[in-house]
Amino acid sequence: MIYVDADACPVKPEILKVAERHGLEVTFVANSGLRPSRDPMVKNVIVSNGFDAADDWIAERAGAGDIVVTADVPLAGRCVAAGAFVTGPTGRVFDTANIGMATAMRDLGAHLRETGESKGYNAAFSPRDRSAFLETLDRLCRRAKAC
Repeated sequence: MIYVDADACPVKPEILKVAERHGLEVTFVANSGLRPSRDPMVKNVIVSNGFDAADDWIAERAGAGDIVVTADVPLAGRCVAAGAFVTGPTGRVFDTANIGMATAMRDLGAHLRETGESKGYNAAFSPRDRSAFLETLDRLCRRAKAC
């Protein structure tokens, strides 16, 4: 199963393409409307507008052998702890070896933005990011299927 934190996910078509190739189910989870799919392997879940509602829904279900796509570091940490394979939309893998540092850097960035030391602009999503994501997701799908 692939769970997608879908509200601001820029790689939805890529996820569908890779999932179809590997025969994996995909669940898009969002706070707002998603384009319906006729594919029986694709499920859309709309959660309440509550704070972290989509994150909580995914974290409660993702486990060993599942794949989670999210840019949200706290959600990534929860899913890594549950044994899921986790990647961001840029192809960055979150695992037990790096989730602590990713969380610390996220917290530092939040502190710097709060104090005005940083404006907090994110880099634009690039074709290189899309390519790295496709490679990473394909690799994680192979690993998940081997579990």
